[in-house]
Amino acid sequence: MRLILYTGKGGVGKTSVAAATALRSAQLGYRTIIFSTDPAHSLADSFDVPLAPEPVPIAKNLWGQEIDVLSELGKYWNVVQDWLTALMRWQGVDEVVADELAVLPGMDELVGLLYITRYHEQGEYDVVIVDCAPTGETLRLLSFPEMARWYMERIFPMERRAAKMVAPIVRPLFNIPIPDDNVFDSVQHLFSQIEKMKQILTDAENSSVRLVVNAEKMVVKESQRTFTYLNLYGYACDLVVCNRLIPDEVKDSYFSSWKDIQGKHLLFIEECFSPIPIFKAPLFEKEVVGLPMLREMANALFGSEDPTRVFSQGHPHEIETKDGYYVLHLSIPMTEKEDISVIQHGDELVVQAGHHRRNILLPRSLAGLSVGEAKFERDKLKITFQKTGKRRGKNLKTEGSHGRKDV
Repeated sequence: MRLILYTGKGGVGKTSVAAATALRSAQLGYRTIIFSTDPAHSLADSFDVPLAPEPVPIAKNLWGQEIDVLSELGKYWNVVQDWLTALMRWQGVDEVVADELAVLPGMDELVGLLYITRYHEQGEYDVVIVDCAPTGETLRLLSFPEMARWYMERIFPMERRAAKMVAPIVRPLFNIPIPDDNVFDSVQHLFSQIEKMKQILTDAENSSVRLVVNAEKMVVKESQRTFTYLNLYGYACDLVVCNRLIPDEVKDSYFSSWKDIQGKHLLFIEECFSPIPIFKAPLFEKEVVGLPMLREMANALFGSEDPTRVFSQGHPHEIETKDGYYVLHLSIPMTEKEDISVIQHGDELVVQAGHHRRNILLPRSLAGLSVGEAKFERDKLKITFQKTGKRRGKNLKTEGSHGRKDV
């Protein structure tokens, strides 16, 4: 099963791009389903057809779905929610407030993503396309499996044993709602589903995330950060879509300055995401709504390409913890060590390789650390971040077989 997730800053047109991709996939003969995890669903508006919580046929080989996240939340979280609500009410919290607080932030969107696991196990579809929530929400959801694994391995077993030990004593004395096996079983079932989803999402041969951007400064900056965190959590990004570019044939002087600005930002986008391919979609003269306009967008974006293929393999940069240090690995093929320079400015790392430049926004775990050495070996640049020392903008050192020198 091919899995493609589209995300981007709110308002960049990711739903239209996702819908256009799904339509082209179906036209090529793949049994395709597209669903949305964004609570503010807009898939039905994009296709201009009514959708439902269950798959609805849109065209030949194409189904759409707007998930009822509240219903899905009930399947996985009701037992836990009832216990949390009872616990907060015992502490004097208003019933309505307690019921709201018993749902963890982002949990409703997360259970929507679990359809990925369901469709993977069922095997009914060749291609699953997910129209994700805006980037901030998506990153929170995609980071959840890491937190869940840590909790299940370290804290969960102790909590379960402790609850069994204290329940016979505490419950009769204080009438405190103590979680029973049903609560712990519900949590374990949910987290096991999340772990399965993580395994599917990190299978780079079949799953990838695609970023939709506009050629605007604020959008590009957020997308940079998203790209870094996708690499940090092990999710492959195989394509960046730059949407709503003003076409060359637009000669009106009113748009000339906008075209210049977009041109500059487009160059920056190519620097930021290299070697990930950048596909471009124009600003259409009509809004992209309905199947005819979605076909037009698919033609503009993909031409004769199969939109379901993996356009880029591997991770342009990865982060690992090693011997008390963080090490950032950058893939820079076909480059000589002497042609590389690396400079850190605050939370931004600028890597110059010959005539090409990469701008990387560092995650919080690295942005506050001091920078150590940089080594270039076998087309890989390895930058060490130390956990002590003051952060400052500086040129890095590189170390190779010929000793150490500035690059």
